[in-house]
Amino acid sequence: MRTTANTLAHAFREVAARFPERTAVTAPDGELTYRRLDERSDALAGRLAGRGVQPGDVVSLLAPRGTGLIVGMVGILKAGAAYLPIDPEYPETRVSWMVRDSGSRALVSVSDVIAGLSRPVDAKVVLLDPPSAEAGTEPPAGVPGDADSVAYVIYTSGSTGEPKGVQVEHRSVLHLFEATKDMFKFRETDVWSVFHSAAFDFSVWEIWGALLYGGQMVLVPRETTRSDRAFHGLLREHGVTVLNQTPSAFRLLSVADEHAEHKLDALRLVILGGERLDPPALRPWLERYGDENPRLVNMYGITEATVHASYRPLGHADLAGDGPSPIGSPLPGITFHVLDDDQAPVPPGVPGELYIEGPQIARGYLNRPHLDAERLRGPDGPDGVPRRRLRTGDRVVMAPSGDYRYLGRVDDQIQLRGYRIEPGEIESVLSGFPEVAQAAVVPRDYGEGDVRLTAYVTGPGAGPALGTALRERVAATLPQHMCPSHYVVLDELPLTVNGKVDRDRLPDPEHLDGDDRAAGHRGTEERVSEIWRTILNVPEIPLDADFFHLGGNSLSLLRMFTRVNTAFGIDMDITVLVGGATVRNLSAQINLVTAETAGAQAAG
Repeated sequence: MRTTANTLAHAFREVAARFPERTAVTAPDGELTYRRLDERSDALAGRLAGRGVQPGDVVSLLAPRGTGLIVGMVGILKAGAAYLPIDPEYPETRVSWMVRDSGSRALVSVSDVIAGLSRPVDAKVVLLDPPSAEAGTEPPAGVPGDADSVAYVIYTSGSTGEPKGVQVEHRSVLHLFEATKDMFKFRETDVWSVFHSAAFDFSVWEIWGALLYGGQMVLVPRETTRSDRAFHGLLREHGVTVLNQTPSAFRLLSVADEHAEHKLDALRLVILGGERLDPPALRPWLERYGDENPRLVNMYGITEATVHASYRPLGHADLAGDGPSPIGSPLPGITFHVLDDDQAPVPPGVPGELYIEGPQIARGYLNRPHLDAERLRGPDGPDGVPRRRLRTGDRVVMAPSGDYRYLGRVDDQIQLRGYRIEPGEIESVLSGFPEVAQAAVVPRDYGEGDVRLTAYVTGPGAGPALGTALRERVAATLPQHMCPSHYVVLDELPLTVNGKVDRDRLPDPEHLDGDDRAAGHRGTEERVSEIWRTILNVPEIPLDADFFHLGGNSLSLLRMFTRVNTAFGIDMDITVLVGGATVRNLSAQINLVTAETAGAQAAG
């Protein structure tokens, strides 16, 4: 990245001028060259200015995985504002709350998404479609803002019961790519897959990693992210060179790759992050590819430190390690402090809490000055101004090699599929229902990276039906990745001697027994329902209930699908569920495949 630009918008314009005809975006709805992306984002910036958006404002961006999403990001920045990405799959109450809490001056979206909202949002709506909306729009004369301006706001889970918006400045994002340019040698010939939701900060790395170097990004359709086989095919089809994954998602892709006819020959970099890494799980991949081409790297980070803060190449030697997750060394310009409970440094080899300093530390939490003081302020610098120092809440230890190892949390925060989740936020939602007196939320590990949330609740006269009712209400309030998979109703929660919930003594959710392999004489729907009951650990499976609404996640979905293929002796791809992840739909697909197989055998 050769640039003297001090904002992402300025840097993008430099790149667009150098590579106007290169493809910038490939998405389910089409492609954009850098020239066209520059033109469309200019037009959007002009329209936003015309609607009263001022430099320094926050503008919400509610758009699906398409070309409009990227036009929206770049256009908002060109208007001098900060973009707030909101996933269209979030519950409507969450969307409305985020727009209102952020004080967004405008909401950039598309017609279909706005038409699906049952109530108006508290902001001026600016549509990305139809394209005729851009006609006659004057682009801004220049790009306002500087390095200290906020580039984006991403909301993360809050321990007090409400999400908190993290404000990240342009200088922090530009420093991230400046610090990593020599490590990764990003270039205009790179093809980046954009796998993650724009509301998850890993997407900042995927999207701007492409745009700041003249590379091509490939936006992965939502349904493809749920199929390891389909995703593997997309990587091959588009010749993706830079792949970014959480370790749990990469584990599944690695399994698909083992069974694929062709290797991912175009890949030159696989960058892991967002979760604790278990290096021995990388063995199948390293045995198939080695550790040079593609290179495999683990990175540690947190939203408040602009995606990534450390770097650790991985190789065959790591397979023997059974200790803490290796997160490597801080990026250039970043300083790690490992401190004890009294804020005193601990020597190498002694665990402590990680504090991070450097130019990638966020400005602060949007409208949460008390959190700034608690999490983002360090000792005074030479000028008497407090330095930005992020208290991560992560426990680490420095190894004899000088690398750092991740040990876990100092609090109850949960890392789940790359998201950092505060159980207190979920517990606050549950406790807001009149039937619930107390609530506790804990993670349960089902193996192979499949971690799910279990909610334990008590209440006057609460019965088994309460869990079903809570499932529906919580799904209408929280994003899917924060919805518990299981609800356990107890008479009381176990407490420690200090009166706090004793999470170690909470009972495991009841496991249901089932043997689908010996059930050939039963109907397809019954057999599939039994597999789902076993995988999801719920007593009843309505035929038209969505797998994810029943508590499933992408990992348990793939485990379920593997078991279905084994039970019925077939080899379906998970994309057959594009019409709906329900027992009825899946059973119909199974019957179709088995009938076709039987017909082919009879004809042969």
